[in-house]
Amino acid sequence: MDLERESRWEKDAMTVEIVFALVTAVALAAAVFAVALTLAPAFGISGSAKKSVLAGGGTLLGAAAGMWRLVRVLLRFDKQRRLGR
Repeated sequence: MDLERESRWEKDAMTVEIVFALVTAVALAAAVFAVALTLAPAFGISGSAKKSVLAGGGTLLGAAAGMWRLVRVLLRFDKQRRLGR
């Protein structure tokens, strides 16, 4: 019996955790983008400045927040897996 191989349960748990990380990362990125989308008209930003706020603030911050969430969830799962939880 090979003790280094992962069981089916461990593979399923990893798959669920990856999907959870992706879904929550997309949700967080969308929420950050939505905040930037609502802040632009709230402060009276229009024209090319509005495009800059949406492209810079919304897209980049949304992507950064999503990646942060993805990495954080997967690292937490790996740490718990190594501890045997």
